[in-house]
Amino acid sequence: MLEEGKKAPVFKLKDQDGKTVSLNDFKGKDVILYFYPKDDTPGCTTEACNFRDEFPKFQNINAVILGISPDSEASHKKFIAKYGLPFSLLSDENKEVLEKYDVWKEKNMYGKKYMGVERTTFVIDGDGKIKKIFNKVKVSNHYNEVLEALKSK
Repeated sequence: MLEEGKKAPVFKLKDQDGKTVSLNDFKGKDVILYFYPKDDTPGCTTEACNFRDEFPKFQNINAVILGISPDSEASHKKFIAKYGLPFSLLSDENKEVLEKYDVWKEKNMYGKKYMGVERTTFVIDGDGKIKKIFNKVKVSNHYNEVLEALKSK
């Protein structure tokens, strides 16, 4: 069970360009690790574009934004190009990191049960500790909640 104040699980995943990215690459910086279900779907697009539109505010406070979904590197590359996203999206097709962060859950839609990503954001400080967890994120004003969490050092 992941909790605020505990160490965030370390991971290594490929980004949209096939480059390996590790949480350890960002020591000394705050990391916004947001888990989302699927590229180029309505809620996920809104969430990504809100982070894109507010990206300079995150840069100004030395924060890195990383999105993670089970989509492929190629899918991420298209999604980034289509919406001009200025941050990396990481591919977790094996769902190892999704499971480490406990966001791969049983979901229920119209009475049908299936496994999927529960939209969740982790704010991780420069020492690798979880500063804030946002569960079952509602995308509309989420970027503001994340900015507030980062500012409250």
